[in-house]
Amino acid sequence: MTIRVLLADDQTLVRAAFAMLVESAGDMEVVGEAGTGREAVELARGARADLIVMDIRMPDLDGIEATRLIAADPDLAGVKVLVLTTYDTDENIVEALRAGASGFLVKDTRPAEMLEAIRTVAAGESLLSPGPTARLIARLLSSPTATTPVAGGPECLSEREREVLTLVGRGLNNAEIGEALGLSPLTAKTHVSRIMGKLGARDRAQLVIVAYESGMVTPGGV
Repeated sequence: MTIRVLLADDQTLVRAAFAMLVESAGDMEVVGEAGTGREAVELARGARADLIVMDIRMPDLDGIEATRLIAADPDLAGVKVLVLTTYDTDENIVEALRAGASGFLVKDTRPAEMLEAIRTVAAGESLLSPGPTARLIARLLSSPTATTPVAGGPECLSEREREVLTLVGRGLNNAEIGEALGLSPLTAKTHVSRIMGKLGARDRAQLVIVAYESGMVTPGGV
């Protein structure tokens, strides 16, 4: 199955480099390029992309607001957003995740890692690395202005679902969650899907936010 990728970055040379990289992969194709956030939203509606690689800083409409509009559009419910940032300490990362992004990459990521990141997010996994980045997210989410971006809270989950949510918050994928809890990857995936349904979360990235905000995962526990 070919992953249809839309590239959104205000720098033409950057888009061209990303396009060459994506097209070099046998399982991906570039279906559009946008130079502003508004163009990204318009193209997302017409290009039928599976995933958008979205720069945070763009003119007209920034990547965060563009992501928010895409995430709020029922017709684009299956579109994943992978945001790009210059630094992994960028506080805009959290706002992008709140807006609906499924993960992020720094622009100096190695080509092979970027392609793998696209595959990861397109497959429905979040891309939130543990370590310093997770600590950044936890610190920002604990601020007085933080609000949970989903409809429910962990109190509506079963004990097993809370265990799964904790592991999602620590960055584990379905196979790793299954191994940790003695479950098959498919059963772990089913639990994650049910948790998303109960909490009204769009994807795993929002589950990570819930896990941090509720205190189920802390920086020291990552």
